[in-house]
Amino acid sequence: MADISQSTTTRAASSARSSKPPIRIFRNLNAKIAATPMILTALVIFVGCSVWTIVYSFTNSRLLPKTNFVGFDQYERLWSTKRWMIAVENVAIYGILSLIFTMIIGFFLAALLDRKIRFEDTFRTIFLYPFALSFIVTGLVWQWILNPEFGVQKIVRNLGWESFTFDPLFNAEIVIYGILIAGLWQGTGLVMVIMLAGLRGIPEDIWKAARVDGIGTAKTYTHIILPMMKPVLVTALVLISAGIVKVYDLVVAQTAGGPGIASDVPAKYVYDSLFQRQNLGQGFAASTMMLVMVIIILIPYLYLQYGGKKDK
Repeated sequence: MADISQSTTTRAASSARSSKPPIRIFRNLNAKIAATPMILTALVIFVGCSVWTIVYSFTNSRLLPKTNFVGFDQYERLWSTKRWMIAVENVAIYGILSLIFTMIIGFFLAALLDRKIRFEDTFRTIFLYPFALSFIVTGLVWQWILNPEFGVQKIVRNLGWESFTFDPLFNAEIVIYGILIAGLWQGTGLVMVIMLAGLRGIPEDIWKAARVDGIGTAKTYTHIILPMMKPVLVTALVLISAGIVKVYDLVVAQTAGGPGIASDVPAKYVYDSLFQRQNLGQGFAASTMMLVMVIIILIPYLYLQYGGKKDK
């Protein structure tokens, strides 16, 4: 009997040891193993390449990377270059106007579709269709539309208004606005769909309560619906902002940076520095400044997305 009791006690102790929770590092081990390729990719390709670019932006590398460090010389030269200043000014104008008009037009279209109109699917497809096109195709299409020889200007003059002039892509003063038109045409559909998904997530009881309280439709949107859609608005804002910083294809397809350098943008400056002028140090410095722009955009996003939760 004593042997049986001792054996039972031993098995119980062994069972208790086996039921102990695993060491923290081994918890969810399968999930951690599955995530390893993604973590390595992020560290090596994204973080590693970014650090490599920043390090070599402090060198005087030309055709090939060299470790001849020159401090902030590349950055001083960059910000004293007229072409870079024009590129930054253009992306600022394009970015601010693109953000404002894309959000306003996208929300307006989404609000109209949310009224459950007839042929909603057809209109949604039409508005979203430009987003399916590449920036190169979009740029070429709008290059034809804005060409004074056979575009809008030609059509209006044929209708009798012979003094009508509309050639933004050939006017250095307003060329960036011609590119903005094409950008709005392509990007508004995506924002409309995101906004529509947000509107469809608003409970119908909110609308009923607003009508009972006698609140008008416009006031309901601005004072109740939009504040409730903050995560949707932030997501749309970040998607638009990311596209603004790296705008390149649209400019190349429409104007190739011209007339002269009037429509140059930072991404094109980087490409030309790296592959045409063979000045790696200058291109890396410009790339680093673009990274700073992205970080400046992400800080408000992170604050709006996660900052408020700490206060609760």
